Amino acid sequence: MPTDIVVLAAGKGTRMNSSLAKVLHPLAGEPMIQHVIKTAQRLEPRHIAVVIGHQGADVRAALTVQNGPASLIWVEQEQQLGTGHAVKLAKDQLPDDGAMLVLYGDVPLITEATIRACEDAANRGQLGLVVAEVSDPAQLGRIIRDDTGAVQEIVEFKDATPDQRQISEINSGILAAPQQHMAQWLGRLQSNNAQQEYYLTDIIAMAVQDGVEVVPIQASSEIEVTGVNDRIQLAQLERHAQKRLVEQLMLDGASFADPARVDIRGQVRVGKDCFIDANVLLTGEVELSDGVRIGPGCVVSDSRIGAGTEVLANTVVDGADVGPDCSLGPFARVRPGSVLGTGVKVGNFVETKKTRLGDHSKASHLAYLGDAEIGSEVNIGAGTVTCNYDGVNKHPTNIGDGAFIGTNSTLVAPLNIAAKAFVAAGSALTKDVAAEQLAVGRSRQRNIDGWSAPTKDSEN
Repeated sequence: MPTDIVVLAAGKGTRMNSSLAKVLHPLAGEPMIQHVIKTAQRLEPRHIAVVIGHQGADVRAALTVQNGPASLIWVEQEQQLGTGHAVKLAKDQLPDDGAMLVLYGDVPLITEATIRACEDAANRGQLGLVVAEVSDPAQLGRIIRDDTGAVQEIVEFKDATPDQRQISEINSGILAAPQQHMAQWLGRLQSNNAQQEYYLTDIIAMAVQDGVEVVPIQASSEIEVTGVNDRIQLAQLERHAQKRLVEQLMLDGASFADPARVDIRGQVRVGKDCFIDANVLLTGEVELSDGVRIGPGCVVSDSRIGAGTEVLANTVVDGADVGPDCSLGPFARVRPGSVLGTGVKVGNFVETKKTRLGDHSKASHLAYLGDAEIGSEVNIGAGTVTCNYDGVNKHPTNIGDGAFIGTNSTLVAPLNIAAKAFVAAGSALTKDVAAEQLAVGRSRQRNIDGWSAPTKDSEN
């Protein structure tokens, strides 16, 4: 049976006290609704309908960028008349066959296993309802069961009696049922309640009346069904999201000095025996091959790092392709477009940008290499700068295999230094250097006798 998924994302989220739509607040580096969409997509549904209202254009734009315009159906809820009204608007744009699963854009940690159990119930002609025992039910809807334990209805907090408010089993709002039943139940909803809204939860009692079995599905944890209403709850879910991500990487073969002090904001893949130290940030698409070691305080973004490479403390690797057995840092910055071969060293306070370093080349300290093509087994001395920008355009520097660049060299691009050339320390070069030549680009030293150092004016 095909499944259509409805994601509710029309709420204002006033308690966030933000100009950003609530469902767009980031969780683990992505809008929280993006987590819901990704989980929904793993069920391979026929359609995903997203109900938007407040700042709907912003929500639509964010998800269109993430998923492509053809993957979602957009449903406008101009008036906020309750969850039942929102789902009915979506139902009007969906087929009459199959099953419907309802999710929430502000419940980002719901798992595939839980919603798949809901879907399975709907495929059997039942109503699957995700419930949870919570320590503080607050103002959530309560699950009402009969003497046999069968679910009879859901009572919203504002409509509950004092005895009903003592119940700790709550409704998550997540449910699934056959489309034909949903259409009938949604058409029967009324707003004669404390909030004068169309409650989706009222369909539970309707299902019981119609002889449709309500199957309660226990969430794996309270966190799984926790909705975000304010920034405090968002921060709490962030820690749980990070715990999930880190634990998955540990199962994949990585070790962590302190799993609680690593942040993952993207898609990270690790090989066997990787080690990640404390206070590391991994963002975007990151691939760490076997045996990679990431030191404390490092940031790795949208990069691939080859097997056996060590990234030393406080190094930033951003948009780079790093080969195996390299050494980066400490305090290095490898910027976008950098490609490092095997056994390359980019040492402390070295910055590379749009630069290729061949196998076993090294820049051990205090250098800037921008828009450069550097061959294999090249030595870049301390203080070397490629002057790639003339104020208008960027220019390349090419250095051949086996060249030696002496300390404190200034290489004014465009510039070609051929294989096995030698650049003397302190040189400022503006002309190409042929293979195996020695280039000396500095003024003759003068030692002046009888020179007197300036003295301080007494009036100053």
